[in-house]
Amino acid sequence: MFSKVNKSGQPATVHDTPRPSVKAGIPSIISADLRITGDLVCSGDVQIDGWVEGDIQSRNITIGEGATVQGGLQAESVRICGLVNGEVRADMVVLEKTARVTGDILHKSLAIEQGAYLEGMCRRTDTHPVTAVATSTEAPKDIAKEIVGEKKAATA
Repeated sequence: MFSKVNKSGQPATVHDTPRPSVKAGIPSIISADLRITGDLVCSGDVQIDGWVEGDIQSRNITIGEGATVQGGLQAESVRICGLVNGEVRADMVVLEKTARVTGDILHKSLAIEQGAYLEGMCRRTDTHPVTAVATSTEAPKDIAKEIVGEKKAATA
């Protein structure tokens, strides 16, 4: 009575029924009662209202007021209203007045509302894309040894 029939008159199977396409404007939502342990990777938008222990990579990330993220965020834009404990890498970062961030922020554009809490370093990244990872093989120079070496050469 309620079953679908395909063009040949046979009952339709799961593979015969086309799946609806996902619209690009609808975000993936982690609701307030959901707890996730693991990394999240999404090509669209993500809204976190629950608890995530792991890194999140997406195009746009919104951390809701009651949300907690224990891990890094990487996106084109990030809006934080809740708690984040980890590094934030994004072209545009907005910290709302209820935001609590412990970790470094690498950004092209940063807005911090009055009342937001931030413990970490903020660094503007104009020249390199945010998604690129530094792969330098050079060891950092020891400035103290260099200065002492120059003084010894001057006195010799």
